[in-house]
Amino acid sequence: MKLVQILGTGCPKCEKLKKNAEEGAKLAGVEALVEKITDIGQITAFGVMMTPALAIDGEVKAVGRVLSPEEIQKLLAN
Repeated sequence: MKLVQILGTGCPKCEKLKKNAEEGAKLAGVEALVEKITDIGQITAFGVMMTPALAIDGEVKAVGRVLSPEEIQKLLAN
């Protein structure tokens, strides 16, 4: 199972990224737990200074943009 983390304070872009991550996991046929991290301390612990950000299995894959479901599908397939 993949752990997909959405790092953001709850803005509309963060919510969209969460939705896209869930859709991307379905497209990839991968079982994934999508969790939202809103705590600033936890977000900065990832080294992220701009949100939204996306991490897969603890590794930051994108910062400051909303990835499409297809982009997330490719990241999960690797």
